[in-house]
Amino acid sequence: MSYVVVPPPRRSPVLAQVLSAFLIGLILFLFAVSLFVYTVRIVYAGRILPGVSVAGVNLSNYSLEQAAAVLDAQLIYPRQGTIVFRYGDEVWIARPQELGLVFDIGATLQQAYSLGRQGLFPSLQQQFDALWDGVHLPPLVIFDERVAYGYLQNLARQIDRPMVEAELALKGTEVYYRPGQTGRVLNVDATMAFLRAKMTTFADGEVPLVIEEQVPYVMDASREAEILRRALSAPLVLTLPDARPGDPGPWTIEPQFVAGMFSVARVQSEQSWKYQVSVSTVALERLLEQIAAQVNREPENARFYFDDYTRQLVLIKPSRPGWTLNIEATHQAIAQGLLSGEHTIPLVVVMEPPEVGDDATALSLGITELVHAETTYFRGSSPARLQNIRLAAREFHGLLVPPYATFSMASVLRDISLENGYAEALIIYNGRTITGVGGGVCQVSTTLFRTAFFAGYPIVERHAHAFRVLYYEQKPGSGIDPSLAGLDATVYFPLVDFKFTNDRPYWLLMETYFNAEKSSLTWKFYSSNDGRRVEWKNLGLRNVVPAPPPLYQETSELPPNVCRQVDYAADGADVTVTRVVYDANGQVKYRDNIYTHYQPWQAVYEYGSGTVNPAAVCGP
Repeated sequence: MSYVVVPPPRRSPVLAQVLSAFLIGLILFLFAVSLFVYTVRIVYAGRILPGVSVAGVNLSNYSLEQAAAVLDAQLIYPRQGTIVFRYGDEVWIARPQELGLVFDIGATLQQAYSLGRQGLFPSLQQQFDALWDGVHLPPLVIFDERVAYGYLQNLARQIDRPMVEAELALKGTEVYYRPGQTGRVLNVDATMAFLRAKMTTFADGEVPLVIEEQVPYVMDASREAEILRRALSAPLVLTLPDARPGDPGPWTIEPQFVAGMFSVARVQSEQSWKYQVSVSTVALERLLEQIAAQVNREPENARFYFDDYTRQLVLIKPSRPGWTLNIEATHQAIAQGLLSGEHTIPLVVVMEPPEVGDDATALSLGITELVHAETTYFRGSSPARLQNIRLAAREFHGLLVPPYATFSMASVLRDISLENGYAEALIIYNGRTITGVGGGVCQVSTTLFRTAFFAGYPIVERHAHAFRVLYYEQKPGSGIDPSLAGLDATVYFPLVDFKFTNDRPYWLLMETYFNAEKSSLTWKFYSSNDGRRVEWKNLGLRNVVPAPPPLYQETSELPPNVCRQVDYAADGADVTVTRVVYDANGQVKYRDNIYTHYQPWQAVYEYGSGTVNPAAVCGP
């Protein structure tokens, strides 16, 4: 085996020289850089390098104490800067320092002093930059957001306010009103974000407040409150339109009642809410129903008497239109009036003209002559009974009955009372003769019944007395006419009425004449004679029952041995009166029987306590 030895390559003497030179240069460079860097450090030991500034304040060659004094004097923004918060016309101004912003001078100076003193090459670069162009460092700050948050929370206590709904209510006649208030809340977190951004600029300025508003459903109801105050400031007066003396009204409603007519409610209108003041239908309609009872009336025809010489009608009482209260329209008128501040409001009344006006003539009504007249007598009547007969008869004088209409006495004599001038006199009630208001009115009904009966008009409703009353059987001059028995008619409104029908195509005019001297009442019918004829006959008293023996009653109202008669004896009997009515051609129009059953009636006497023999004192 043999070996071949290869010798190592021989280095070039030039390359070796270059490498040696490079290494020597590098060592010299590093030495020079180190020498420069450390020389600068030594030269500026304890001082900030030249060209270093903080927030525009040149700190070159300053010791840390000097630099601290300079920065404290120059960096005044935290102490003297201005941060403005604004809401509407309200403004709050704060210093950044109040909001937690302070400069960290120690850290800032440490940063400035450390420049050019960290590492070899970084120090060289920093030293070079400072000496060549200068280095501008920002100040180091501390922003304590807890302080800023506390400031904003304190601001919120001044800004925040609760949302308040407007309130409107009636307390009796007092109007309670409180306006609404928009609520507002400072959003501290959102405002803090704006403040944080502002603090980084180190400049004065305004920070927007983020305020969230809470709007109430109803802010203002002052108009509605004023409507209520005006409506309740005075009584409400309701009047009839074109009222004349004697008409009902006016009606005065005090504010206490008016207040109860109002209702106040919060309602939604389109996209908003509001308070609505309205007039209650129920409360007002109850009131109007009461007023309607006083206002509503039937139209009244004009009243006349027939002049037998001129054969013309003479006006004695003007016609009067009828009224009907329109409750619905009146409700609307009152509601609108009250809401408009009016206190005198006319009622809405529907007028109905009468059938017969003041200008009617005898020819237009078909009244040409006296059809029939009847007279009854009542000699011996008390002054009270005479007064009642006169008053009741006067109500029918000049009254007109339309063609083919049924006439009711109750429609005329609606209120027989002391207030209307009637007196207390003897009446038949519940099987007894007693003292009552209106005694004697049956004399009027009897007279009318006989006039209609003998004139040939149909009798629709007639009621007899319980027993025979001799007033109704008196004949002219003196004495009693038994043929008149069974031709009486009693009334007791509204239960017992007398009615007859005007079956002619002409109006019927009634005239009544009261004669106090003759104790008589005459009733006249004026119309046009259609040729009818009446035949009648009284079949006489049958089934006569003698009156019971007198009844004697003791009373403390009379002294001993004094007696008074309070009821009168009458025999009981049955009476039938027949009537046949013929037309102008002699044909029978009506045939009717008037049947009456009279009870036997005993005389009643009252005597004073202590009377020994009442029968002897009172007599038979």
